[in-house]
Amino acid sequence: MQTPTNLVKEEGQQSSNCCAPSCCGQESTGSTARESVTLSAVATPDAIKAQVKEHYAKVAVESTSCCASSCCGQEPIGSQLYDGDSLALVPVEAANSSRGCGNPQEIAALKQGEVVLDLGSGGGLDVLLAARQVGPTGFVYGVDMTDEMLELARRNAAKMGATNVDFLKGHLEDLPLADNTADVIISNCVVNLSPEKENTLSEAFRVLKPGGRLAISDIVVDGDLSGLPVSEAQIRSGLSWAGCIAGALTVDEFTRLLIEAGFEGIEITFDHHYQAADFLGQVPDELASLPMAVLTDLVQRFGSASIKARKPS
Repeated sequence: MQTPTNLVKEEGQQSSNCCAPSCCGQESTGSTARESVTLSAVATPDAIKAQVKEHYAKVAVESTSCCASSCCGQEPIGSQLYDGDSLALVPVEAANSSRGCGNPQEIAALKQGEVVLDLGSGGGLDVLLAARQVGPTGFVYGVDMTDEMLELARRNAAKMGATNVDFLKGHLEDLPLADNTADVIISNCVVNLSPEKENTLSEAFRVLKPGGRLAISDIVVDGDLSGLPVSEAQIRSGLSWAGCIAGALTVDEFTRLLIEAGFEGIEITFDHHYQAADFLGQVPDELASLPMAVLTDLVQRFGSASIKARKPS
């Protein structure tokens, strides 16, 4: 199936850079708290996007280098959420670049012939798996703002010989697709990265066909961040946007934004509540002084969730 070119705006791309040789000495994925404190405190959309873009450009480059799993002796955390049979279907670089918090393939229930959009498609893992599910009569778009990730995803698609996919450069808040394009929208721990989530969800609603469905994985706050010896502003300024925590919505906030965008049939189900041991990298200065019991309470309020909703027919 060829790309329906009338549905797509033009976009450009750039080439990726080479990986630094000392990659295994770098901090763990998601542990950008030190450099993110100032940016998160400023919290302008452009600053947040720049931080996220820089972080995932490095992930894309490292996924094809010594920073992949064989170098440091462990699987990238995102790929651990998929079964081995699924990962065997895609290039190893697609799995190495995955930094998700769930597996949208398990909640999307994709069918042959459907048109799918993956928000924040990264190295192409979910796009390539979805392409197999929708078959040659279906089509899968991936949208990402990072040139290095787009280049990696296109290489991975070429390795698989996937002809029913296309990777587009764009922002979640202004998707490069026409109205009523997709039957299903998937995403893996990316909506929380958007500093303008109301626009992101409105755009998702716009590009879905009537009756289309949203099936995404994301990090969500269970309850709220009150009753702690630090304020919510301190918590969010100390955590990393690129690490998918600082921008997480509460269940109530997510539900409200989905309703305001026009969605119905909303379901938010927690798959995993985080533990202190799940915190990657150094604890930010704003939170380092907290007693372990308080830090544990704080971290457990964040969890990976499956989020479903649909656009009215």
